[in-house]
Amino acid sequence: MVFVKTYEKVRELISEYGFRYFRVGGAFGYDMFVAELLFTMRDTEFPFIQVILDYPFDGFTHRWDEDQKEAYAKLLPQYDKVVCVSPKESREAYLLRDRHLVDNSAFCISYCTRRTGGTAYTIRYAEKQRIPVYNTTDFDVSLV
Repeated sequence: MVFVKTYEKVRELISEYGFRYFRVGGAFGYDMFVAELLFTMRDTEFPFIQVILDYPFDGFTHRWDEDQKEAYAKLLPQYDKVVCVSPKESREAYLLRDRHLVDNSAFCISYCTRRTGGTAYTIRYAEKQRIPVYNTTDFDVSLV
């Protein structure tokens, strides 16, 4: 269901609101799924959309297993643009990447199932910046 919701929201953003640029954060999991979805949509329906990877620092995949690294490497050449947001590895680099994603977006689509962690942080940051957020789960991230 999450995948259907994601596809439908992306399609709506393109068809009804004219969105052309989509940024992803490069994390293993939902980010990679969304990148694959966007590449498929670009190849089949919307050849004008561009997919941008914003990643935290060079070598951020060094703790991933070989299958994860291989999946990432397979996607890398398909991005229209690749942006490294921090010159060095640090916990702050991930937060910089998350803020960079929001600061360069007009809308956020997420998959968040807990109130803590990077995704929840990013949603709250987006809301503070008055960027609309669509969470593909029914989970309420708010702390209220």
